[in-house]
Order: sequence, then C-alpha cells, then structure tokens
Amino acid sequence: MKPDIADRIKRVKPSVTLAVTAKARELRAAGKDVIGLGAGEPDFDTPEHICAAGIEAISAGKTRYTAVDGIPELKAAIRAKFKRDNALEFDDQQIIVSSGAKQSLFNLCMALLNPGDEAIVPAPYWVSYPEMARLADAEPVFVHAGAEQNFKISPQQLEAAITDRTRLLFMNSPSNPTGVAYHRDELAALGEVLEEYSRVFVVTDDMYEHIYWGDEPFCSFASACPQLADRTVVVHGVSKAYAMTGWRIGYAAGPEEIVKAMKKLQGQSTSNPSSVAQYAALAALQGDQQCVADMNKAFRERHDFVVPALNMIDGVSCNAGDGTFYSFPDMRGAIDRMPGISDDLELAENLLESAGVALVPGSAFGAPGHLRLSFATSLEVLQEALIRLEKALE
Repeated sequence: MKPDIADRIKRVKPSVTLAVTAKARELRAAGKDVIGLGAGEPDFDTPEHICAAGIEAISAGKTRYTAVDGIPELKAAIRAKFKRDNALEFDDQQIIVSSGAKQSLFNLCMALLNPGDEAIVPAPYWVSYPEMARLADAEPVFVHAGAEQNFKISPQQLEAAITDRTRLLFMNSPSNPTGVAYHRDELAALGEVLEEYSRVFVVTDDMYEHIYWGDEPFCSFASACPQLADRTVVVHGVSKAYAMTGWRIGYAAGPEEIVKAMKKLQGQSTSNPSSVAQYAALAALQGDQQCVADMNKAFRERHDFVVPALNMIDGVSCNAGDGTFYSFPDMRGAIDRMPGISDDLELAENLLESAGVALVPGSAFGAPGHLRLSFATSLEVLQEALIRLEKALE
C-alpha cells in the first residue's frame, strides 16, 4: 500500500542544487568527464587548527550531550564576533547554536509563522527560503529584482508587497545566487519602510559576510537598522568562511522570546548540535582569521576571471558580484539562439550532457533564463569549464 504523504511535504520542492550536485557525482562515477559547478561548498579543506580542536575535543571526552542551544564557550565567542564585526550586542539568552544555519532558519520559520501568514522572499532567492515558509504553512510572496536593478529590491517594491498577512521578510546579503550585497543606505531605506509595520519580522542571512570584496564595508541589516532590533533575527554560521560545511554548525541571534521558541523546537527535534563540531567552531571564531582572508582572496581571483569570461560569450550577460562564490549569468540571449532549447532547465541539461559542465538552473532561484555557476573550485578547472561553455554555446 502506497503511504499517504503529508500535505506539507507535497507542497515542498526538492532542492535543485543538491540534485544537480548528485547528478554530476553519478555521471563522474559512471566514467563521464564532468565539471561540477553546482555545489555551494568551498573546495578548501577545513583549516588545520580547527580540525585539531575537534580532535582534541574527542580526546578529552567532549562527546556527550550539550545544552540544547550550544555550549557556553561557543555562545560567548558568537557574542564577541557580533560585537567585533557588526557592533551588535546580545546576551546568551538571545543566541542559539544549531546543526547548520539552515536549521536556524527552519527553526525561525516554524517558531514565527502560522497558517495564512505571508513571508516576503526577494527574488532571486536561495532555494530553501520559500520551501521553509511552506513547511510552516505560510505562503511565500516573491518580490522580483532583475539585473537592471542589480538584483536588489527597492523600498517601493517592499512596501507594495506588504499586506496585513505579512509576518516575515527574508534578507540575504551577499546573496546566494547573485553574489550581490546591499549597501548600508539601501538597507536603512528598507528599514524605514518596515518601521510602519510592527508585525513584520526580518531574518537576515549573513552567511557570506566574510566572503566579500565590495567597495563599501559589509553591513548587516541588523547593524543598518538598530531601531528594528526587537524584530530582527541574524542567522550566521561557520560553513562557508571556514570551509566547515560538513561540521554543521550555524547560529542565530535575535529577540529573546523568538530564540526561546526556536530552542523549544530544537529541543524536540534534533536537540543539541554535535558537541565535537561546536568545539571546532569555537576554535574557528576565536583563532587566527588569516585562513579566512586567504580563502577570500582566492574566491575574488576566481570571480575576477569568471565574470569577464562569461561576458565574452555571445548571448551571455553577467553582473559582477560583491562576494560569495557564485556568478549568476543571464543566458536568455544564448537560449534564443540554440535550436531545441526553450528555457534554463533545458539549457542546464544540455550543457551537462554536451559539455560536461554542471550548473544550476536559475528557475530554482526564482530567476528563469539564468544559471548559477559556483566558482568554488580551482582556476584551472574554471578555465577548462569556460572553454567548454563557450564552445557549447557557439
């Protein structure tokens, strides 16, 4: 007998980014020469001093349950990070450590959203934002910002999207998938709109803060809009900046009552994140940050190669990014020229089969006609990938 799956799961789409990565892995295992540019994962190994801290934690027997919301030492290091980098001050009751930033985001949606609520999702967006809202029985409301406005929504667009059902706004800067970051004045202008809507909370996903080379200093929404501190939740983690994706440590900071609700949910789902990974994350936040600067330098060098190379391909247009390790080229000109190709989904499949290059369709991010390219791989691999793409798109 076929099981009757819950409606909330039927509403949710599978992660396209994970699917593309898995497909590329399968093709390589079958002997096909495939360059995978789909994964949102640094290609660097976790720095040695961080690994050593994890090994030391195991040797010291720090392998038991911890407090649901994280060990005190790590929460203190997170508080110090926010104060040092963002001029934000929190106490321990305002911080929760989770099994990745993704869990922090999910916890927030489940703790805040009710059936019938709306969550505003600027598009292009990270693939999981709308699905998390749907899992919380809320409705995602998309606000589209194209390349002509550098993928950033305006205050006018935000105000037009707010209704009496709006409960949450997702912000992500620098952005996955575009690499574009909001400036302080742009964030402040959005905050001015939200001052008039006291029921609307903001979650700012700052995961790529330290993979950044914008002309202006990085600014979190929480730093730009201190007047909204009582309804802003900052989500962060160690996965990207410290090449710790598999360690699964993320964290969030915000109003105490919201964090308390997130902790209650986590206590009845996963409980505490890995004890060993927490001690490794502690070493990451407290240790020498030169490893972060070195990786950031490499990512910028790759960005500075990839974007001009994409723009030299006929029918392809790509905005420069301010950070992350993604480029988000507009492929509509190439699609129009290619017989038998009608959209970005078909183009991505064609490039995987004909060129052996795996990219993620822009439709997954709410931007049809685009592709996301991850340059979290070596310059040599990227050079070969761009040669293949240019040849396939001729």
